[in-house]
Amino acid sequence: MHLDYESELNPEQYAAVTAIEGPVLIIAGAGSGKTRVITYRAAYMLERGIPQSAILALTFTNKAAKEMSERVRSVTGKKLQNLTVSTFHSFGVKILRKEIHRLGWRENFSIYDEVDRNQLIKDCGREMGFKPESFDVQKAGLVFSDVKTGRKNWEGADDGYEKVFDEYQAALKAYNAVDFDDLIGLPIAVFEDFPEAREEYRDHYRYIMIDEFQDTSLQQYRLMRLLSRDNICVVGDDDQSIYSWRGANFENITNFEKDWPSRREVTLYRNYRSTTTILDAANSVIQNNSNRKEKDLESPNEGGAQIEVYAPESEIEEGEFIARAIKEIKLKDRLHYDQFGVLIRTNNLTRHLEEAFLAADLPYKVSGGTSFFQRKEIKDIISYLRVIANPEDDINLIRIANVPRRGIGRRALEMLSAIAKRHGCSTRGAMQLVRTDPDIDFPERVRQDIDSFLTLLEYEREELLGRRNLGAKVRKLVDTIDYWGYLVSENQHNDKAAKWKFLNVESLIKGIETWEKDPDNLDPSLFAWLNRISLITRDDKEEDDSGKVNLMTIHAAKGLEFDVVFVAGCEDGLIPHARSLEEGDGNVEEERRLFYVAITRARKRLLITACKQRRRNAMPVDCVPSPFLAEIPEELITWREEEASLTEDEQADVWASVHKMFEPSEDAPVQG
Repeated sequence: MHLDYESELNPEQYAAVTAIEGPVLIIAGAGSGKTRVITYRAAYMLERGIPQSAILALTFTNKAAKEMSERVRSVTGKKLQNLTVSTFHSFGVKILRKEIHRLGWRENFSIYDEVDRNQLIKDCGREMGFKPESFDVQKAGLVFSDVKTGRKNWEGADDGYEKVFDEYQAALKAYNAVDFDDLIGLPIAVFEDFPEAREEYRDHYRYIMIDEFQDTSLQQYRLMRLLSRDNICVVGDDDQSIYSWRGANFENITNFEKDWPSRREVTLYRNYRSTTTILDAANSVIQNNSNRKEKDLESPNEGGAQIEVYAPESEIEEGEFIARAIKEIKLKDRLHYDQFGVLIRTNNLTRHLEEAFLAADLPYKVSGGTSFFQRKEIKDIISYLRVIANPEDDINLIRIANVPRRGIGRRALEMLSAIAKRHGCSTRGAMQLVRTDPDIDFPERVRQDIDSFLTLLEYEREELLGRRNLGAKVRKLVDTIDYWGYLVSENQHNDKAAKWKFLNVESLIKGIETWEKDPDNLDPSLFAWLNRISLITRDDKEEDDSGKVNLMTIHAAKGLEFDVVFVAGCEDGLIPHARSLEEGDGNVEEERRLFYVAITRARKRLLITACKQRRRNAMPVDCVPSPFLAEIPEELITWREEEASLTEDEQADVWASVHKMFEPSEDAPVQG
């Protein structure tokens, strides 16, 4: 398929798409067609004879990678099985599967999620003599992550975490496991310690594109520098950098300018999403940040409704107003519920909004919550699969040793831990010693239970490591261990809970079956599925929620757009958040970028609420509007003193149009 790039792209987009040789920096303003540019750029490279296998496109979520891959396939009309479109972490896994042996791991390593990681940190803290009540596992995990990603070092640390960290690192390697930070850090170690490996990847991936570049961390930037030579294109917007709390460094755009002084720079400033009223407000707000690249977004959508600001008496009235306004705007403008976004600064603001939506019978979804893959029954089955794939995975082995109950309880695990420590082996190794060495003092009944457990795992390993019928084999495993009986015994007074949990397990198995039957899935193995699950549970929690109002934090809304956006709780102390004010001017600028992101999610209408009073710690507290509101020109704002309703004439017009939709046309067949 040959594309007419000049007619389908504006001049700035065309320049960005066709500049495929040498370093390129694309500053893509909100709603400026960034995804279109990346898609057409990949298609343009393929048309110019660049092999699929030479192109690497990196982004941040599985959802974004999937969308990008599908759009390139759609535009080119080709399957593109050799084109690599991936998240940073997925690409890190790909490198490590081939190269991790250089660092002393085996290729069938496990990827520990946050639950697994915290359990291992807890165990290591205990090994180092910390008492559970004096050891903050969550804090230790954050410190470990900061050290691994280069945000902090151990200089001046006096809480003993460094010794636990060393023990944690040693345990990961002993268990043949890595955590999510390692998926970036270990490939860096491979490329820095083994230049021949780095050159092999550089020769292979000769054209690199990175999306959402402002969200890259220092570690991801370092990996990119090691991978790329000169044909590197980064796409981002410093005004939308809102993830410093998870390691993002918006100054990477400045770093790129320093490291590639000969770069070509293209700015996409034409916004095709929002009205000029909304863009003028966004431009006026973000111009108050000092550390940014100058640009003003323009829009062909002239004019548009004024920004409406409402000051309810309380959060209860705020929720009622938003619910009522959604229903009225939906009826008047003939919109669907999923065209509305209600954005908040923090998750603890959802309750009063949810109560109002429920009272108004308003369908809605809240982003976040417990992931399907984090539910206990699902983690139990996945733990079995992880141990089968990686027999040295102690964290998951310990979790399932007595699930279902088989006599390997806490006391037995403590004894096994002591044996493992004495012999310098894993818990699995200790089980093998107990199984084979009659001289080891161990209760005979528990020894038999351990033997049965290991026999089960050995048999299932032979069964499950084949490349066919994975779903059916997992279902057989669930039946073999009688997981249904376990759920019934654990929920003796709640049959519905047991059935619901088992339906979740069945849903997991059906998901495996769908995945392995996908014709584009070239590796339907257990290892590939486990890697996929590890990455999905971190990045994306997708479900079919079409037809519902979107209630989410501003952070979760980035990359999305809605016809109508409500920004709730736009009060000083919330936007900007009080914590950012305590931490200095840099964070205030990020808070302003966050407000800018909220504004630019709106296509046609933007409504902002700022309560006069809000309850905090069960006490009503007087509030003042966010100072960011004062940065929007007055002529762009309408202050609503009370909720507006449809006039009688407007209601009559709407209902007339609704009735007309159901009137039979003259050509309609007569039903009889």
